[in-house]
Amino acid sequence: MKLTPSILTLFVGVLPLNAFAAAFQLAEHSATGLGRAFAGEAAIADSAAVVARNPALMSSFKNAQISISGTFISPDVSVSGDSAPVYSNAAALDQDSIAPDAFVPAIYYVAPINKKVAVGFGVFSNFGLATEFPEDYAAGQLAGTSEITTVNFNASVSYKINAHWSAGLGLNYIYADAKLVRHFGDNPVGLPAQTVAASLEGDDSGYGWNAGLAYEIDKGSRIGLHYRSKTTVNFEGDYSNQLPAALGGLGGTVLPGSLELELPATAEFSGVHLIDKKWAFNYSVVWTQWSSFESLEAFVPSSDTPVFSKEENFSNSFRYAIGGSYQLDKNIKLRAGIAYDTTPTDDNHLSISIPDSNRKWLSVGASYMLDKISSVDMGASVIKGAERTFSETDNLGSQWAFKSNGDALIFSAQYNYKF
Repeated sequence: MKLTPSILTLFVGVLPLNAFAAAFQLAEHSATGLGRAFAGEAAIADSAAVVARNPALMSSFKNAQISISGTFISPDVSVSGDSAPVYSNAAALDQDSIAPDAFVPAIYYVAPINKKVAVGFGVFSNFGLATEFPEDYAAGQLAGTSEITTVNFNASVSYKINAHWSAGLGLNYIYADAKLVRHFGDNPVGLPAQTVAASLEGDDSGYGWNAGLAYEIDKGSRIGLHYRSKTTVNFEGDYSNQLPAALGGLGGTVLPGSLELELPATAEFSGVHLIDKKWAFNYSVVWTQWSSFESLEAFVPSSDTPVFSKEENFSNSFRYAIGGSYQLDKNIKLRAGIAYDTTPTDDNHLSISIPDSNRKWLSVGASYMLDKISSVDMGASVIKGAERTFSETDNLGSQWAFKSNGDALIFSAQYNYKF
C-alpha cells in the first residue's frame, strides 16, 4: 500500500477545501484576486487580503479594514481505465467526480498604527486537495479517501520606509489534521475489495514566516515581491489495517504512526500599472519550490521500513497571470484575467491520486461600493486541465493504466468594511 500527498483533503474549520492550482496548492485567497486570475496579488492593495499575498502593502492603508471572503469550488475531475490486471478489468477503473465540491472561507484584518506602521492578521489556507474513491474501487491500493485539515494563522507587520519603499514581515502558525484510508480493491488473493489495507490518522502543527517588499514607481504604478517559507508538519497518530496476520497484516490492531509532510516555499513577483483614470494592467509570476518534495513516507515505531512510501520527484513549478481592471463608474470596477499553471509532477511518477496537469485559467470579477466605507466583490473562474495518460504499479506488482481529466468552476464573494 502506498501513500500519496496529492490526495489530501483540506479543511478550514469543518469546511472542506479543494485546491485547483499545481499539485495540492491553494490560490483562492480572495474574490478580488479571483476576478483577475490572481494577477498582481503582491502589488495590488485593494483589500485586507494583502495579509496573505504581501504584508508590505498594509502600509498603504489609511484606515483599518476587514475583508471576509467565501469561495465555492466545483471541480470536474474524472479518471478512466486503459488497462487492468487479468483479475480485474479496465472499465472498473472509470470514476467521475473524484473531487467533491467545497467552500473555502477566509478572513483578514489590517490596522494602521501611524503613517509608517501597520499590523494585520489573517486566517486562510495555502494548500489542500480532496479526492474520494468508493471503498470497493478496483485499484483501491492506489486511491481511496484522505483528509487533511490545515489552517494558517498569519500575523503581520509592515513599515513604510519612504515615499517609494515599504516592507512587511509575517509569522505563521499552521495546524493540520490528517486521515488516510486505502482498501485492497480487486486482488488475486481473494480478499474482499473493501478490506482496509491501510488507515492512518493524526495531527500536528508547524511554524513558518513570510516577508514582502513593495516599490511605488509613481502614483498608480507599483511592483511587489513576496516570499513564504516552507513548513514541515510531522503527523503523529494511529495506524492500522485489516489484513490478516498470514499476509503480514495487523488484523485491525492499532499502532502509533507518523508521517512527515513538507508544505513548499513560494515566491511571487507582481506589478500593477495605471494606464489612465479608468484602466489598469497587472501581472504576476509565482514560483513554488516543489523540488523539495521528493518522496513521502509513513512509519510505525516497531519498524525502520516505511508502512507507506511514494516517490514523487516533483519539480519546481511556475504560475503566470496577467489581468486588468476598468473603473466603470464611481461605484463599479470590473476585472478580468488569464493564468497558466504548470504542474510539478514527474511524467515517470504520475499517480491516480494526483491527476494533476498544466492548467489554464479564465477569470472575471467586479466590485461594487455600497457606501463610503463598505464594498462587495465577486469573482468567477473557469479552469481547464490537460488530459494525461499514465500507468501505476501497486504493492502486489500489478500494473493499472489510466486517463485523467481535471476542470473546475470557481465562484467567490467578499465583503470589505473600513473602520
